[in-house]
Amino acid sequence: MKFARMFVLLVAASCALCALPARSGTPQASASTERDGSHDFDFNFGLWKTQIKRRLHPLSGSEEMIELNGTVSVRKVWGGRAALEEIETDGPLGHWQGMSLFLYNPGAHQWSQTFIGSKSGAFAGGIIGAFKDGHGELYAPDTLEGRAILVRGSWSDITPKSHRYEESYSTDGGKTWEIQLTAYKTKLADTLPLSQFVLKSDHDGSHDFDFDLGQWKTHSRRLMHPLSGANDWAEMDGVANVSAVWGGKANLAEFKANGSAGPMELLALRIYNPVTKQWSINFAHPDGGALGGVPGIGEMQDGRVTFYDQEPFNGKAILVRFSIWSIAADSARSEQAFSTDGGKTWETNWVNDYKRVVP
Repeated sequence: MKFARMFVLLVAASCALCALPARSGTPQASASTERDGSHDFDFNFGLWKTQIKRRLHPLSGSEEMIELNGTVSVRKVWGGRAALEEIETDGPLGHWQGMSLFLYNPGAHQWSQTFIGSKSGAFAGGIIGAFKDGHGELYAPDTLEGRAILVRGSWSDITPKSHRYEESYSTDGGKTWEIQLTAYKTKLADTLPLSQFVLKSDHDGSHDFDFDLGQWKTHSRRLMHPLSGANDWAEMDGVANVSAVWGGKANLAEFKANGSAGPMELLALRIYNPVTKQWSINFAHPDGGALGGVPGIGEMQDGRVTFYDQEPFNGKAILVRFSIWSIAADSARSEQAFSTDGGKTWETNWVNDYKRVVP
């Protein structure tokens, strides 16, 4: 979710963040008639051997395929409200890595999957859907070489020790589908080895956030009505847990706090892009069931990582700046600010101070 839009929702709901709007055309059933699907992906936790067959030239009429083999690890994050999947494979085109974040929307009874590839280090579009009769299907509109298509991800043939994933494309609104990728997974272990969580040596700015890893006590001050001239601040205290994922190329920050304006929980996923040497950040909240829209983009300068984004706020386009930096070995700070004049002046509306609990 974008920063400014997240701020509006926090204020409007007294810090209980609102659910993201459903896609147009999606039927909405009442909560009383919908099944609880929050455990639909429990079968996916653990360490898997994967064999992937991928079409080299989608929607071209070509049947040329390549095969990749490797491992997939999936674990619960954010207190079980999300799942993180990390993929390591090798094939005729070399080594390939990917990561997905799965989030459940309890209001819509749907799942979202957001994918990140290691070469681009950027968030790809998410797919959204649900499970029925033990079969999961998630969908999203996308483009391929400038052409509008539909994408479908499906999970089937699910047993305790194996399952099948397929990704398919459609150019006729879902009437027909062409399978682009098939992954067969067989379980190697129910739990992940410790080595799965160890940071690997990377390059350039991929360790910019190492100072932020660990558990922190937080104290936050938030301006309740930004860009209004008001000076009404609310304070809250909480905890933040920041952990390295994907061999150190990304990290997850889990934030939980409470104060005079009510409770707040957020999940932040930060990804390093080895091509641009920049970071991207995106947010989720417990009721949203998906990562937000276009992420903020930034990089480390003078010991501070600063993300920028342009967003609507109260019907007006503004710039949003979010910065985080280390003050000392066991303390850090982050700030959010808005600008209505193209960055000439900024109004700070959110300040978070962190004191380390566990390194």
